[in-house]
Amino acid sequence: MAFTRATGKHRRASRTARTTRNIAGIATLAASGVVASVASPALAATDEAPTYDTGLTQAVVVGDELADRIAAQADAQQADAEAAAAQAKAEAEARKVAEMAKQRAEEAKRKAEAKAKKEREAKERAAREEERKRLNTFVAPVAGSYVSTGYQASSGLWSSGSHTGIDFHAASGTTVHAVGAGTVVEAGDGGAYGNNIVIKMKDGTYTQYGHLSSFSVSVGQSVTPGQQIALSGATGNVTGPHLHFEARTGPDYGSDIDPIAYLRAHGVNV
Repeated sequence: MAFTRATGKHRRASRTARTTRNIAGIATLAASGVVASVASPALAATDEAPTYDTGLTQAVVVGDELADRIAAQADAQQADAEAAAAQAKAEAEARKVAEMAKQRAEEAKRKAEAKAKKEREAKERAAREEERKRLNTFVAPVAGSYVSTGYQASSGLWSSGSHTGIDFHAASGTTVHAVGAGTVVEAGDGGAYGNNIVIKMKDGTYTQYGHLSSFSVSVGQSVTPGQQIALSGATGNVTGPHLHFEARTGPDYGSDIDPIAYLRAHGVNV
C-alpha cells in the first residue's frame, strides 16, 4: 500500500528515501568527477599495509546534505503554493461577500427610495386635497359678527325700496374677508355703496362688499377663502359703520340673490 504525506506537513525524508537520493547524488558527483578528483594519499614508507581514501564517505555526506536541501526547498515551495492558494481563495470569498453586501445595500437603497417616493406622493396628494377643500370652503365676511339688517328689508334708505343684501355689524377698521376663492373684478367707488369690492367666485357667482374704509386687493387679483380684502367703514349711503354684503348672479346691480341662503348653501352659518 502506498502512503502519501499530508498537505502542509513537513518532515524529514525517510532513511530509504535519503539513501536513494544519496546514491543518486553520489552517481551524479562521480559522473562529474567529484569522486575521481579526490586524490589518494601516497603510500607511507612503513611496514603497515597501505590504506586508501576513496572519498566515498565525504561524497555520501555531501549527497545527503544536498538531498535534504532539495527536499526542504520542495517543501517550502509546496507550502508557499498552498499559502498562495489559500490567500487567493480567501480573497475570492471576500470579493464574493463584498459583492453580496453591495447588492443588498443597493436593494435596500432602492426599497428606501421607493418607500420615500410613495410617502412623498401620498403627502402631496393629501396636500392637494387639503388645498382643494380649503379653496372650496366658504367663510363669513366678518368674523364673530351678526346680521344687523336682513335681505329685502323695506326702507326709504334704498333707492329700490328694499335691501339688496345683508348688513353685518362691524366697527370702522374691522377686517373684511373674501367669503371664498375668486378674482377681484371691481375695487373702487360704488356710488351709494361707497368704497366697494366685487369678486367673481369660482362657481361663477359674484359677491359684493360695500361701505369700506380701505382696500387690501386690486382688480385682477386672485383671492382665497378668509383672505383679508379690506377694512370696514361708513363710506357711501349709510347711517353708521357696517359691512354691506351681497350675493349676485352677475357683476352688476339688480342681479342679487338671498345672501343668507347663499352662504348657508356653502356651509356658512349666519
